[in-house]
Amino acid sequence: MKDVKKVVLAYSGGLDTSVILKWLQTAYGAEVVTFTADLGQGEELEPARKKAELLGIKPENIFIEDVREEFVRDYVFPMFRANALYEGVYLLGTSIARPLIAKKQIEIAEKVGADAVAHGATGKGNDQVRFELGYYALKPDVKVIAPWREWDLTSRTKLIEFAEQNQIPIPRDKRGEAPFSVDANLLHSSSEGKVLEDPAVEPPSIVYQRTISPEDAPDKPTVVEIGFEKGDAVFIDGVKLSPATLLAKLNELGKANGIGRIDLVENRFVGMKSRGVYETPGGTILLAAHRAMESITLDRGAAHLKDELMPRYAELIYNGFWFAPEREMLQAAIDKSQECVAGTVRLKLYKGNVITIGRSSTYSLYSESLVTFEDDRGAYDQKDAQGFIKLNALRLRTLAMRRRRAGA
Repeated sequence: MKDVKKVVLAYSGGLDTSVILKWLQTAYGAEVVTFTADLGQGEELEPARKKAELLGIKPENIFIEDVREEFVRDYVFPMFRANALYEGVYLLGTSIARPLIAKKQIEIAEKVGADAVAHGATGKGNDQVRFELGYYALKPDVKVIAPWREWDLTSRTKLIEFAEQNQIPIPRDKRGEAPFSVDANLLHSSSEGKVLEDPAVEPPSIVYQRTISPEDAPDKPTVVEIGFEKGDAVFIDGVKLSPATLLAKLNELGKANGIGRIDLVENRFVGMKSRGVYETPGGTILLAAHRAMESITLDRGAAHLKDELMPRYAELIYNGFWFAPEREMLQAAIDKSQECVAGTVRLKLYKGNVITIGRSSTYSLYSESLVTFEDDRGAYDQKDAQGFIKLNALRLRTLAMRRRRAGA
């Protein structure tokens, strides 16, 4: 790896990635190219440019890109068509962002002629796997540098000492030990570590970044109508919005009503259990709306098959296999199911709850004439149910007779 000449670093401008930038220059003697993605994390990104320039990066080697629309359109929305939940709870907010960052790093590497890419994920977490599986899927001969698996800067004290020795500015609030770590994008924020490491202890209120407490939410519910086309949300209250703008609007509504908090102990791909606090206000609303839309537009067989496929699909995303052929195969099946998932869903948002109160579609499979208790002659002959039940009971009756013979 010592022959690395140019490396593209996923760069946030924070202390950790600034130390990594300088370490790459000193340990490898490599020219560093920085990539900073605006994923809707809510932070000003120009300071990252200034920080990179301060550390000697040429302006032409600093890439900052607003990828919010691409993120929601090409990654978040396809995932939500599947109703993906990891271990039945986690809406995969961090997981789904990593393949896009990896893709952009590889594109930049090809553009500038870099022979390596680098990330700031630790050797204990899932993100190292997600980044690197993405890199290798898109550029199989790329060299990957993961500083946290190589260097000896294994404590906060050593990181700060390295920063001081190399004239890297250290914000005052970064000198102490952070109470927990945060990752954020337009879909969610996740908090892990330190004050959250004991799963028996309730998270302190300072952990929550994106939502107000359900107890503090308004006493009056908010009613919202979401319109869908081919499984994707496109309207809010009759107004057509771009994917990123729509998700941002749902985030506002979710935040104001205390929606989307999850305190989760999950099974990491690398083998350990991890406790995290996740906030996905807009995504929680979107999932409820999408399932409500599917409830009247998807055939039972298709709906049940989707639910069977979903855990596998979610696990692939969680484990970093977004670019794997099996994820793409599942996506093709899921997208096929969404052709008629179109119409509107009305929801009531109230103190942390998302309650479906109405749904309608020109593609609806719901038939009042079939379910009515009134005179339904010609729509459904109730006498047909007798043969249906007897055919389904045949094997059960056969088993029961065998038990009776054995008992005799």
